[in-house]
Amino acid sequence: MLYLSQILGRPIFDAEGDKIASIRDVIVRYGEEDYPSVVGLVARYRRRDFFMSRKRISSLSEGGARMNSEKINLKPFTRRLNEVLLAKDVLDNQLIDVDGKRVVRVNDVQIIEVSDEWRVSGADVSLQGFLRRLMPKGFYGSSKTVEVIDWADVGYLATDSASAAVKLKSSKDKLSRLHPVEIAQLAESLSPIHRTEIVESLDDEIAADTLEEMSTENQARILEEMDEERAADILEEMSPDDAVDVLGEMDEEKAQELFNLMEDEEKADVAELMSFAHDTAGGLMTTEFVTFPKDLTVGQAIARLREMAETPNMIYYLYVVEEEDSWRISGVISLRSLILADPTFTLEQVMRDQFQFAHPHDDAEEAAQKIAEYNLLALPVIDDEGDIAGIITVDDAMEILLPKNLDRRLPRLFG
Repeated sequence: MLYLSQILGRPIFDAEGDKIASIRDVIVRYGEEDYPSVVGLVARYRRRDFFMSRKRISSLSEGGARMNSEKINLKPFTRRLNEVLLAKDVLDNQLIDVDGKRVVRVNDVQIIEVSDEWRVSGADVSLQGFLRRLMPKGFYGSSKTVEVIDWADVGYLATDSASAAVKLKSSKDKLSRLHPVEIAQLAESLSPIHRTEIVESLDDEIAADTLEEMSTENQARILEEMDEERAADILEEMSPDDAVDVLGEMDEEKAQELFNLMEDEEKADVAELMSFAHDTAGGLMTTEFVTFPKDLTVGQAIARLREMAETPNMIYYLYVVEEEDSWRISGVISLRSLILADPTFTLEQVMRDQFQFAHPHDDAEEAAQKIAEYNLLALPVIDDEGDIAGIITVDDAMEILLPKNLDRRLPRLFG
C-alpha cells in the first residue's frame, strides 16, 4: 500500500537504474469502476512534463518508479478523456462520503497493488494524511491513526480542473443510496458549480426531490445553469407549487423559456397556480391530490389507488366529490380511515362532511395557522363554487410558520 504523498517528487529510474525523471503526478481513469486504475504517470524532465504509460513501469514504491526499458518519449503530456490527475484534481478538494453522509477534504490518496495493477483504494481525510505531506518521512509516526474513506463510497469528487475533458460528476447509483434530504444538505455545503453538477447527475425524479429540499434561491440558480430541456424535465417532476416558486425566483425571460418547454399537462398545473398571489392560500397550495366520487365503495377506492400510475407524495387524505369528473367537494377521509372501513360501504358513508378548509384568496399565514391549530396534515382549498382547487400541505405551512432558515433545516415530512 502506498500514499500519493509518498511518491510525488520521487525519481523515475530506467531499467539500468539511472535516474531519468521525477514523478509529477499520477493518472487514473475515472469511470464505472469503484477503484480507478492507474494508467500512467506525469513525469518531469528538465521542466518538461511528459506521459509515462503504466505498461512501461515495472515497480512503484516510496523510493520512486522503475521502468522496464531505457527509452522514453518526451512528447508533452496532454490529458485524455476521463483522466484524473490525483495531485492536481483530488488533493485538497472536497468529496462526498456516501457512507458517512458528509463532505470531507482529501488530505492524501491511498493506492494499492491488485493483480499487477495499481488502483486508488481510498481517500485519507485525517490530520495524519495532511502531516504526511508536510513532514519528513517518519516524523509523524507510522502508528498514528488515519481515517481513510473507501473509494467505493465516494459519491462525488469536487474539482476545479479547467479541463473540459474531465467531468467528475457524481455517481448516480452511489448518491441515490441517500435520501434527497441528505443529498440536498451535502450539495448545499459545496460551491454553486459543484452543487449544479450533483443535481445534473441524478435522474429527473430524484433531482426534483433533491431540489425541493433546497432553498428556492438555490433551486433557481441550479436550474438556470443547466441545459434548458433538462431543467424543464426536472421542473415537471417537481410539485406544481414548488415549480411556481422556483420560476418566480428566476429571471423573467429565463423562467418563461423553461415554462414554455414543459409538457402541456404539467404546464397547465403550474399556470393555474401562477394566477394566485404568493401570500394567499392559492399561492401556497398544490394541485397534487386525489379525488373519488362519493358513490364509490371503500373497496373500489382502494383498488383504484393501487392501479394509479402516479400518486401524489401527500396522500394522507382523500377528497370525496359529488360525482365522477366533478370537483365539487362533499367530504374528506383519511387514508387510515379508508383502510380500516368496511369495504362494502360507500365513501359517502365513511367520509367526514364537516371539515376545515381555506378559500384561494385567504391569507396564506392564516391558512397555515389553521393547519397548526387543528393538527392537520393538509388543508383543502375550496373556491366560490364549492370546488376543490388544491390543498395546502403541512410542510408548506411550516415554511411560513417557522422562523426563516429553520424551515430549510427540517426535512419534508412527506416525500
